[in-house]
Amino acid sequence: MAKTDVLLLNANYEPLNVCQMRRAVSLIMLGKAEIIQEADELLVTSESEQTAPSVVRMRYQVKRPIPKLRLSRHSVLARDNYTCQYCGSGRDLTIDHVVPRWVGGPCTWENLVACCRKCNLKKGDKTPQQANMKLRTVPKRPNYVPYLSLQKYLKAIDRDDWQFYLPIFKEFARQEAAG
Repeated sequence: MAKTDVLLLNANYEPLNVCQMRRAVSLIMLGKAEIIQEADELLVTSESEQTAPSVVRMRYQVKRPIPKLRLSRHSVLARDNYTCQYCGSGRDLTIDHVVPRWVGGPCTWENLVACCRKCNLKKGDKTPQQANMKLRTVPKRPNYVPYLSLQKYLKAIDRDDWQFYLPIFKEFARQEAAG
């Protein structure tokens, strides 16, 4: 997350989104939001200097439908912490079907993992057992992450000034310790 990003909370302090500084300042100026936590930066305007917001809370409750965690390439890479699930590399990543499609392997959370191209070529159209390769973690569908997308949540949890406002999910604890 860039330092110009601001965590936007609902009136009940539930995370709504991560927005740009410009949007957060607009919400504050319109009286729709209030600053909960300030950043270590100054906003300089033609008339004054003010401390930049880091966390902003809406003054009214925003009703949103509960979002669904979508299966996508980016979500699988984020779930696997952008590391190959065979060798641990973080370079040149792609998606691998643990059970190959030609054998009937589905496109599900439980069958897709992040994989570097080298391991993907080595594994080929075989199962990990046939290729004599071992998965570092068992792939599974992540628990629901409220409102924030999985990618935004995983980046946001690294910000010390935002951690108090974000829910903790056990499956991502390993990524916090590694980061």
